Amino acid sequence: MIFLVIAFIVVPIVELAVIIKVGGAIGIGPTVALLLIDSLLGAFLLRHQGRSAWVSFNRAMAESRIPAKEVLDGVLIIFGGALLLTPGFITDILGLALLIPPTRAIVRSFLKWIGISRLHWGPKAAYWGYGRVQKRKGRGPGEEPGAGANGRAKARPQAEDFSWEAPPPAAGPRPGDIEGTAHEVRDDGQALPPGERKPFAG
Repeated sequence: MIFLVIAFIVVPIVELAVIIKVGGAIGIGPTVALLLIDSLLGAFLLRHQGRSAWVSFNRAMAESRIPAKEVLDGVLIIFGGALLLTPGFITDILGLALLIPPTRAIVRSFLKWIGISRLHWGPKAAYWGYGRVQKRKGRGPGEEPGAGANGRAKARPQAEDFSWEAPPPAAGPRPGDIEGTAHEVRDDGQALPPGERKPFAG
């Protein structure tokens, strides 16, 4: 929300103030001509750098590697061209910074640093319970964050404690158990009374 307010309200007001200031210093005609030259320069750089980024992207794909740098360069080039095509001196400076390779590399490194700093990786562990799998997340492979009653960190289940064996049977009857007696049934014609035997229809 703050970014949208800055982009659509603050920046246009500042740009208008700068244009009025420059126009009062060098005149209206030179100011308009300078803005047109900036727009033409932005279109030229957008075409040139965009073609270069596309070639680099195809080269990365041909080499079977992830074109992360090339994709980010393409996004920065498009954004820089849009800024240069927008009337204003501040946006022109920002657009040039994104289209020129040395300054674009600085911006790319800064964006990578921001992206890495926003990632939070936490080790995960899973252990098998009775009929279910439980997942846990913590700071380290052997400790839980926080302390127990004795001031020591609580131990987490280790990988050596995992077992694929079935759990021991519970003592005594369980809900759902049915008591009964099994009888063997032989397939020799003697298991059924004579009146219930029927010839097999093959």
